[in-house]
Amino acid sequence: MKRMLITGGAGFIGTNTALYFAKKGYVITVFDNLSRKGTRENLTYLQKHIPHILFVNGDIRDEKAVMTVVSGQDVIFHFAAQVAVTTSVLNPKEDFETNAGGTVNVLEAVRHINPHAIVIYSSTNKVYGGLEHLKVIEKQTCYTVYKKPFGIDETTPLDFHSPYGCSKGSADQYIRDYHRLYGLNTIVFRQSCIYGSHQFGVEDQGWLAWFLIATLFDIPLTIYGNGKQVRDLLSVDDLTRAYEKAIEHIKITSGQIYNIGGGRDNAISIWLECAPLIKSIAGKLPKVTYKKERPGDQPYFIADIRKANHDFGWVPTISYKKGIQQLYQWLSDNKKLIQTLL
Repeated sequence: MKRMLITGGAGFIGTNTALYFAKKGYVITVFDNLSRKGTRENLTYLQKHIPHILFVNGDIRDEKAVMTVVSGQDVIFHFAAQVAVTTSVLNPKEDFETNAGGTVNVLEAVRHINPHAIVIYSSTNKVYGGLEHLKVIEKQTCYTVYKKPFGIDETTPLDFHSPYGCSKGSADQYIRDYHRLYGLNTIVFRQSCIYGSHQFGVEDQGWLAWFLIATLFDIPLTIYGNGKQVRDLLSVDDLTRAYEKAIEHIKITSGQIYNIGGGRDNAISIWLECAPLIKSIAGKLPKVTYKKERPGDQPYFIADIRKANHDFGWVPTISYKKGIQQLYQWLSDNKKLIQTLL
């Protein structure tokens, strides 16, 4: 029976990953310091639905604790991170120690005591910075870019922007280089906008869930920029399938980097195109105010997912329209829980 460690395993993606792979027969260890809102509730849910799950309350910055949990694992998902740009600006040192330093702790533990483990790192499209080099075309409800019909691919130059971008980008490159230098089985997933159940969105992280929560509870919403910024949306259920396929094809995926998102078929502007869909589902919209766009905000990001399709045969299966409806239903079904976290 295979063993799997998930750092940050009580977070949104970690919870869904644990549930998915437990059904595949993995013995799951969740490593989390439970510092974020909703993680305790997610952990309770996991402990109720996964028999024999092991939980370790620990911090990714603690080298000894990381060494202990890495031992004996077949697959390691590294999700533990500081996740908000705004928080990174307020406290860049803590952001660096968590995201970059914590990742090196994981890699060093694997290198010294478990070098055959598969390590999958959850990176971000923010490593590409503001993508200022792209020729952006403004349309009535969205932005598009010139000569990028499939979106942004993995050869796009990196341009870390904000302390968060720097720390996640540094970790991203450490993950890659530990494969090249030490031969570790590492994979980097540069993820676009992931959404789904067990996501307790806040204003500066998990924007789609936050928009839906604001709609559900009639909370005033702030749109930074003009709402034409484009993102590709990916259901967490499709993401976990991508993880599984990458593991199954480790001889090909080891050492590789993949842009993972909904792709061009699941792209939508964050408000001008998203709002009508939300209204059709919820029957209402929250009060909206507009503010200046935030530094480094990408006017356009769609993940070019052709490399993932080529290397391990993955494509998204859940349309953003269906996925948004499913997420709103989950939030509605868990309204009392969500309210305690607001």
